[in-house]
Amino acid sequence: MAGLDVNPIIGLTGGIGSGKSTVSQMLVDLGAHLVDTDAISRALTAPGGHAIEPIRQTFGADLIDAQGAMDRTRMRSLAFADPLALQKLEAILHPLIGRQADLQAAQAAPGQIIVYDVPLLVESGDRWRNKVDHILVVDCEPETQITRVMARSGWPREAVEKVLAQQAQRQIRLAAADHVLFNQGITLDQLRAEVKKLWRLWNNQTP
Repeated sequence: MAGLDVNPIIGLTGGIGSGKSTVSQMLVDLGAHLVDTDAISRALTAPGGHAIEPIRQTFGADLIDAQGAMDRTRMRSLAFADPLALQKLEAILHPLIGRQADLQAAQAAPGQIIVYDVPLLVESGDRWRNKVDHILVVDCEPETQITRVMARSGWPREAVEKVLAQQAQRQIRLAAADHVLFNQGITLDQLRAEVKKLWRLWNNQTP
């Protein structure tokens, strides 16, 4: 655990469409040092990324697109259909993401709160929990998640439901939380006010 640090290290998570990225940006605006594991994953699977060659060797050249990046659409379809393929992909990506995340966290200024934005934090067992002092879950109703993702991505409902099925059940995610932000039926200003309350708590500031 990071309990000896001057300021806490926060693990931020939430299901797809929960608004986690919005909350992460609010925390950055307040002064947090963000480690975005989704962004790290995208960089690793972009042309020239460190994961490209292992992916090519494991899954074949068909999973690499014409630009030299991982073909995310084909890989998503494969991972949905074959749990073993998903395990193989995770075995490639997770150690690389972990190392890069540690390097990025080390760039934080002295005393700066570090936020690890990890979509699958709960699903990953102790691997991420052992890095953080507090787990913040951004939560909303599953139907709201589906509506938001369909609106922003154009995915059909079935595709969104498949992603939800691979993520931790809502109850399990909430049970792991030290703090929960219920991001539904509120305005952005109201959400920002709740984020600021947590920020003051983590900094031992009075309201």
